Amino acid sequence: MKSLPSQFRSFFNRLLQCTGQRNLEEGQALHAKIIQTGSSSCIYLANSLVNFYAKCHHLVEAKLVFEEIEHKDVVSWNCLINSYSHLGGRTGSSCVMDLFQRMMREGDAYPNSHTFAGVFSAVPSLPDPLSAGLLAHSVAVKIGNFSDVFVGSSLLNMYCKLGLISDARKVFDNMPDRNSVSWAAMISGYAVERLSAEVMKLFKLMLGIAEEGVNEFVSTSVFSAFTFPELIENGKQVHCLAMKQGLLSIVSVGNAIVTMYAKCGNLDDALRTFNSLDNRNAISWSAMITGFAQSGDSERALKLFSNMHFSKYRPSEFTIVGVLNACSDAGAAEEGKQVHGYLVKLGFESQIYVMTALVDMYAKCGYIPDARKGFDYLPEPDMVLWTSLIGGYVQNGDSEEALSLYCRMQKEGILPNELTMASVLKACSCLVVLDQGKQIHACIMKYGFSLAVPIGSALSSMYAKCGSLKDGNLIFRRMPARDVVSWNCMISGLSQNGHGNEALELFDEMRFEGLQPDYVTFVNVLSACSHMGLIDRGWTYFKMMSDEFGLPPRVEHYACVVDMLSRGGRLEEAKDFIESATIDHGLCLWRILLSGCRNYGHYDLGAYAGEKLMELGSQESSAYVLLASIYSVLGRKDGVERVRRIMSLRGVNKEPGCSWIELKSQVHVFVVGDQMHPQIKEIRIELKRLSKQMKDEGDAR
Repeated sequence: MKSLPSQFRSFFNRLLQCTGQRNLEEGQALHAKIIQTGSSSCIYLANSLVNFYAKCHHLVEAKLVFEEIEHKDVVSWNCLINSYSHLGGRTGSSCVMDLFQRMMREGDAYPNSHTFAGVFSAVPSLPDPLSAGLLAHSVAVKIGNFSDVFVGSSLLNMYCKLGLISDARKVFDNMPDRNSVSWAAMISGYAVERLSAEVMKLFKLMLGIAEEGVNEFVSTSVFSAFTFPELIENGKQVHCLAMKQGLLSIVSVGNAIVTMYAKCGNLDDALRTFNSLDNRNAISWSAMITGFAQSGDSERALKLFSNMHFSKYRPSEFTIVGVLNACSDAGAAEEGKQVHGYLVKLGFESQIYVMTALVDMYAKCGYIPDARKGFDYLPEPDMVLWTSLIGGYVQNGDSEEALSLYCRMQKEGILPNELTMASVLKACSCLVVLDQGKQIHACIMKYGFSLAVPIGSALSSMYAKCGSLKDGNLIFRRMPARDVVSWNCMISGLSQNGHGNEALELFDEMRFEGLQPDYVTFVNVLSACSHMGLIDRGWTYFKMMSDEFGLPPRVEHYACVVDMLSRGGRLEEAKDFIESATIDHGLCLWRILLSGCRNYGHYDLGAYAGEKLMELGSQESSAYVLLASIYSVLGRKDGVERVRRIMSLRGVNKEPGCSWIELKSQVHVFVVGDQMHPQIKEIRIELKRLSKQMKDEGDAR
């Protein structure tokens, strides 16, 4: 300020005030006066104007003022370089590097520590970050700024963000001086790479030699490293140290502790810490809400979000994502719609990750048209959004649309991830389209995905469900690691394709390898016993669920047992089993028994089962049709008429039949009475020809 001429000081002070207040209108008026008085040639005022426009996020105007400066100094360059660096993204980072290279070419000013801080921060977002980073690093060494602690901290942070932890550590070890930022950056780099042992070593080293001691930056970095259940004891030790150092009054430290406990699944400790915080902010609430949502406790997540709202805290976009995920898991469509309205009010509808969570919520709640609207709202949906919608279509039974959307995704050049491919393979499984499944397998190899979960499971399941058991087993055996889902898929495929003995052998192999079966496993095993007529063995597995594995049987397991008994002709035993069931089974068990009675001609018991379905208000047309046919066989016309009357009064209609066939990689769907197929005329002509040919050949015989 001493070197600033007195006639410019008034402008300079007022510019500082406008910059601090982000007062664009007054600052622009002041800019006009500076030009009118001919004061714009003053380098101090010119730099202040660049800084003013940059801080007001008007980088175009900042750049125009910068270009008008005839003799730029290092402050001129730094104002613009750091502004673009704060802008972030590929565009902002590219501008930073262009300015830095131009600064070196023009040579009117040499970069200093502030210059390199902006450059190193921008490097990770560049298309070729390593080359740019090495260039900037070499310039820093050449100019002699490398010894500056500020430059060294920025440089090691850059290497950490690029994932080059060993290079970051070399920079750290060679720094002549370190401050808390240096230690925090290095610890954070290890934390991001999940190198928790290195975090602890470095933290202990810091406690022994660092003069500044533990501050909020270091402690938050350390807490972020211990977000895995097996490391929770280390986290508790650091928590105690932070308490001893008096850091818990700092909101960022409290938030880091809440996040650590929540991610480790220690929700009671997380909530206890959250409740003890004197200073909470939106991040505190978001950490706790997300913790509940990720642990599957959606009800508490939604309740906490309601408390946050009534406590007058404005949620961030990350809070909204956590709440939408809770709605997805709970199937809470109405609450999800309310959150949708709220996020629009907050102005978050343009955020890609918020829209992804919204689309996922609507898809998982069965509101596919709303999910599609959210997808179509964004001009450039990213890969995660494509994957959410494809998975939603598969989950809601529209596998054709899922495959169609995947084809469109490929045409638009969006690269899939493992979850995308797993969903597409599931769609192929549902449609039983082996050729398309093989094409997806080829794409998986092309993209370089491994056979690890979830792709390996989905691929072996697709082959098994399409009847290609040899290929399914080959994929299954080649998987580097198999979880319970992988085993379930293969057991199910064998069972559904008439290989019940092999399915049971695979179940025994699964148990031998020490893997804990789940509910789905026992559905597959009981289904295999049913199809093979292994009733006694089926009873053994049914009892094994609760006795050996502590899994209380659900409706689907009871259904498998009733089906097993019905197929074996033990219909009275099936009836007794249903009536002794201690769970709420609704209609399905009586429906299975009704079919079994029809197959074995046990019409009296069939009528009993059918009447049970009528009492329970069944809306399945097949149950009414079966019962009416049983009464017809028994010669009870009054029963037939009564069943039809009830069917009419309840508005039960027989659903039209549906079938499909795959020809030349295209799926053709046919529904009874449907006239929508593009080749319906040719199909009808061919059907008439075939009918006539069959009739003629029948008459000839």
